[in-house]
Amino acid sequence: MKLLIHLVAESELGQHVQEIACLERKEHRLENVGLTLREAKKLLGEIQLRMVEQQVEEYLETQRSCPHCGRARGLKGSHTVTFQTLFGNLELRSPRWNHCGCQPNHAKTFSPLLGLLDEHVSPERLYLETKWGSLISFELAADLLKDTLPIAETVNAAGVRNHLHRVAERSEAALGDERVSFIEGCPREWAALPRPEPPLTVGIDGCYVRQWEDKKAHFEVIVGKSMAEDGPSRCFGFVQTYDEKPKRRLFELLKRQGMQMNQRVMFFSDGGTDIREVQLYLNPEAEHYLDWFHITMRLTVMGQYAKGLDTTQERRQEILKSLESVKHYLWHGNVVRARDKLEDLHGILDHGGIAGESSQKLRKALDEFDK
Repeated sequence: MKLLIHLVAESELGQHVQEIACLERKEHRLENVGLTLREAKKLLGEIQLRMVEQQVEEYLETQRSCPHCGRARGLKGSHTVTFQTLFGNLELRSPRWNHCGCQPNHAKTFSPLLGLLDEHVSPERLYLETKWGSLISFELAADLLKDTLPIAETVNAAGVRNHLHRVAERSEAALGDERVSFIEGCPREWAALPRPEPPLTVGIDGCYVRQWEDKKAHFEVIVGKSMAEDGPSRCFGFVQTYDEKPKRRLFELLKRQGMQMNQRVMFFSDGGTDIREVQLYLNPEAEHYLDWFHITMRLTVMGQYAKGLDTTQERRQEILKSLESVKHYLWHGNVVRARDKLEDLHGILDHGGIAGESSQKLRKALDEFDK
């Protein structure tokens, strides 16, 4: 069996038929059923090349005449440009024309193809390289693209990384300015908004990651997930000490999920200072909840500090009992009594003559927890 595949291009100038591929099957075997991966890659690559060449030819034909006087522009020369697509790197002829003399111009010549191909990489290729490069290593992303698509063998980890950084810089430039408050309008305007969707639930937490160059140094990474009841979830993350627009980033993510100013948004976090600042003034209906797991984890750490205090057994047990009382009051929603107990703990440490490294760590933990 022999299959001939032709590409028929129709335009105002008529039809143009080109043979794309010839497929032969001489044996009836399982591996010969349908297209092979190699044949599919070659077929897609040939179709892409012929299609782009036809599009470029038609585009240049529309640009040849001067828009002011209608005279054809003269050819100065030509060069080859490479257009990187998902279906191969295409070598295209790019002419250089003389500017028409009917209008003054700063330059004598120009390349008309730049009006069509202002980027040398197709948007879909940038999208897939960015998507896979952000999920797996750059090298694996390059291998994946080469295995499944007729992409050029020259694609490598460095190219994927450079394209990802280019997209990231472009997205960063398109992001709006950072603000203290993103609440817009007034209660009267919020009441006139359409009925909001179910609440958005946002979980946010921070952690410290060790630096690669300096193993003794760490930096804080804040990550989270926004979940809609009837829509897809979205994840986010940023480095607190590096990102200059953390609130803007989170606000834009919530807006993409359809957040309105009259919609409830529930934030769950450990109440840390940096995390709390990111959540504030994003929505007038926002509700902020302390994650019980993080509360008990902090109290457990403070309990370990208390066990290491250089003091009497009675004083140590008094501090541990106060920490248990704080946990009890918080569980039952009695924040006032819990803060009173925290004040008592500060008094015990201040007036009990307790010193040492464990005492300093406990004081710092109490200060952070009380905020």
